[in-house]
Amino acid sequence: MKRQLILENGTVFIGKAFGSDTEKMGEVVFNTGMTGYQEILSDPSYCGQIVTFTYPLVGNYGINRDDFESISPSVHGMVVKEAAEFPSNWRNEKTLDELLKEKNIPGISGVDTRKLTRIIRQYGALKGAICSIDASVEEVLEELKSPFRNDQVKQVSTKSAYASPGRGRRIVLVDFGMKHGILRELNKRDCDVIVVPYNTTAEEIKRLNPDGVMLSNGPGDPKDVPEAIEMIKEIIGHVPLFGICLGHQLFALACGANTVKLKFGHRGSNHPVKDLATGKVALTSQNHGYTVEEESLQGTSLEVTHIALNDGTVEGLKHKEAKAFTVQYHPEASPGPEDANYLFEQFLQLIETEKGEGAIECQSVQI
Repeated sequence: MKRQLILENGTVFIGKAFGSDTEKMGEVVFNTGMTGYQEILSDPSYCGQIVTFTYPLVGNYGINRDDFESISPSVHGMVVKEAAEFPSNWRNEKTLDELLKEKNIPGISGVDTRKLTRIIRQYGALKGAICSIDASVEEVLEELKSPFRNDQVKQVSTKSAYASPGRGRRIVLVDFGMKHGILRELNKRDCDVIVVPYNTTAEEIKRLNPDGVMLSNGPGDPKDVPEAIEMIKEIIGHVPLFGICLGHQLFALACGANTVKLKFGHRGSNHPVKDLATGKVALTSQNHGYTVEEESLQGTSLEVTHIALNDGTVEGLKHKEAKAFTVQYHPEASPGPEDANYLFEQFLQLIETEKGEGAIECQSVQI
């Protein structure tokens, strides 16, 4: 059965339908990762987006029970050159097509993803719709003129607080669209984690008596989450803080900096990032459409710690006075290399320093 992908600029791609029969609209973006499609599809940061995979064959190792980054994927669609129908891997439990049907996610294959990616790089991320071959292009284009929802964080954040107990330091993890990989890394270090909703107030967080606060990744424009910005303002300086991706952007806004939308974003698993303190370069997993505007950092209490080598954008920040630092990329990877995994140890080291009990041994840069 044929299906079409219609972009807001009038470009139409005809392909083969797979996954759910539902029709969905979203922001069309691309991811350059060669593997990790299961983690990408289940990453809450893709809420409301249609993901194009630049690698030509997707689904070849199937779907397993272990690699999900959320229970209920919120991605709006999947575009591939070829979807493998007969996966082969010892962990495989179902096909990509079966997963998309279960989760009500439409897919389209047989698309010239190289051409589509070049269009996105030229015009920027575009609104689009995956719909039946019989759908009227003119009517769909008219629908695409309407603004999309901007409450993605509200859609994917937990609705109530819950604990993931440990015997180590207590970490309050603010869920803006948290990947399971972040919680997994904290659990590996025996942290006593309490996950709270995106709109939890600073006062509520302080009542939990945390040793540290972590700001998770998440979807959308950070300026659409004003309540989180206010919470962070009140937390800075009271407890060590570590922010990832959207958490990094919200931290910057709370400190008086500005964020802007990138033309087509950073989405992939091999983005090089340079640590300005050591000169070392890490290959990182990234998924974001917004960035901190470097010029806006002047006059704030923030200092740039990391930059992207591909385009020079800000990839890391630290507060000059408070014990707080953030990164734009994903130290938990999932998918991608684990070069930046040491940042979790650095966060715990910061907590130990705050407690006056001596720094734990780890590889880290100076904060």
